[in-house]
Amino acid sequence: MVKKSLGWLLAIFFLTTAPFAGAQHQPKLPKIGYLGVRPDDLTSSVELFRREFRALGYVEGKNFTFEYRNAENHADRLPALADELIRLKVDVIIVAAPNEARVASKATKSIPIVGANLGDPVVSGLVASYARPGGNITGFASISTLPGKRLEILKDTILKLTRVAVLWHRQPTATAWSEHEVPARALGLLLHSMDVSSKDKFEAAFKDAIKARSGALSVSLSPLINSNQQQIAELAVKYRLPAIYPRREFADSGGLMSYGNDRGEPFKRIAVMVDKILKGTLPADIPVEQPMRFEFIINLKAAKQIGFTVPPEILARANQIIR
Repeated sequence: MVKKSLGWLLAIFFLTTAPFAGAQHQPKLPKIGYLGVRPDDLTSSVELFRREFRALGYVEGKNFTFEYRNAENHADRLPALADELIRLKVDVIIVAAPNEARVASKATKSIPIVGANLGDPVVSGLVASYARPGGNITGFASISTLPGKRLEILKDTILKLTRVAVLWHRQPTATAWSEHEVPARALGLLLHSMDVSSKDKFEAAFKDAIKARSGALSVSLSPLINSNQQQIAELAVKYRLPAIYPRREFADSGGLMSYGNDRGEPFKRIAVMVDKILKGTLPADIPVEQPMRFEFIINLKAAKQIGFTVPPEILARANQIIR
């Protein structure tokens, strides 16, 4: 009787402890953090990354987890959000843009950081070189010659163009303006600066550009400008100023033209980088990559709104025409 009771007790013990023993041996899932400032990052950048990461065989909740943090246009919140990701012990931090990369790099020198857009990371000091980044940061860089290409498109598109307004934001860096100066001189164009410091300054900047007899507008990337692309496109229509933008979302929002990196390319490449890091490769040994594909978009609806005719030879160069 005693042996039978002991047998039952042992059976109950193993049945009740087995689940806990199994739970203790479950592997820890890699944790990926994302740090951004634009409110639409979740529906644009993050979804692009998730799509490319799924293509590599990753299933959220099964073989990795994701922590998303966004400053909602308040860049001053980024340091606290970066610290939060670090406390969560993420294995990799993905950053959306150079400003987020700078904040993350100040917050940690040990957690790998992968940037979807690092600007020129050598000039900014984020990495030692493109081939050998050397620290805990790698990712995808933008090409500084693109402002010159956008100015060239404007000159080819607009007969007798002499002055171009440049919409830019000097914080956190002033490179957006300098990147326009050299190509403008080569093309024989004069520049008018539209250095905007806050959302409420946009319309005044457009009024000043018209007073300065600007015949076209080139728009640069910055957190402030990126987060207000709809307003900027509407102001360009209001003041009948033919404009070219740095990426297709502006044309999708009503802008006349955009020329820039293929939007999906950075996320395809950084997904591979994150995969390598999770498998043990150090970011210091993963070269920073640059764009290989570009897209030129023309929005004929926007052209009609400002009474502008895009020459046939320019239309023929477009990768996509929005009608």
